[in-house]
Amino acid sequence: MKSNAIRQAFAADKPVINGWLSIACPFTAEIMAHQGYDSITIDLQHGLVGYEVATTMLQAMQASPVTPMVRVPWLDPGIIMKTLDAGAYGVICPMINTPEEAEKFVSCVRYPPTGTRSFGPTRVSIAAGADYGDHADREVLCFAMIETAQAFANLEAIAATPGLDGLYIGPADLTLGLTGRKYRTGFDREEPEMVAAIKTILDVAHKSGIRACLHNGTPTYAAKAIGWGFDLVTISNDVRLLAGAAQSSVATARQLIGQLTSVPDIKQAAAGY
Repeated sequence: MKSNAIRQAFAADKPVINGWLSIACPFTAEIMAHQGYDSITIDLQHGLVGYEVATTMLQAMQASPVTPMVRVPWLDPGIIMKTLDAGAYGVICPMINTPEEAEKFVSCVRYPPTGTRSFGPTRVSIAAGADYGDHADREVLCFAMIETAQAFANLEAIAATPGLDGLYIGPADLTLGLTGRKYRTGFDREEPEMVAAIKTILDVAHKSGIRACLHNGTPTYAAKAIGWGFDLVTISNDVRLLAGAAQSSVATARQLIGQLTSVPDIKQAAAGY
């Protein structure tokens, strides 16, 4: 089986930079996969992606060295197992609130006798190797999202779940869960109480011997998170990157046009042809 490069980076104490795909398009996935990310996650929860398109996106990333992961819509055994069969090397599961839910999540990722995953590696046995079934339990990663007040209250018990590889912080939902509408929604938290909560999750993860991951809106905040000790950082997503690049291009063009000393009369210019 092709080894999991994220696990190799973790073993070498190297931070992992993760990309994020919300657009249901194999070409977008292919483009992103060639931009230098260590891993890229396909978002089936909030993105516009369904299972069939996700499979083609995984195929599109196959030619690059990037490690593919999937965020599933919910704690649902069927979709967790199908995304793994399609070729995901890691699964991020949202809204894990209790140790029981964390245990169920891990069980869906591991084959018996450790877990309850059904055997049927339809595509991944081609993409990862014919011996996939012999090594999958050691290579595939499972990250539980911590993003509610209930999850935060159960933090240590969730982190202690056998077989769980890490905690993945969703800062937007975590802020809503812990503070309601007290602060703006979104990523890159600067409020002292939210920074403290984020660092608490980081500390609990590491004390439990697992990894800490954080979703970020900007490279600057992601770098700061790595400085705090985070093992994996996600930076923005394809939608925001596309919108930001387009907005910047149009704004620059308008600024340069506005600096012209004169603008030719369109009708006169057209008459001269």
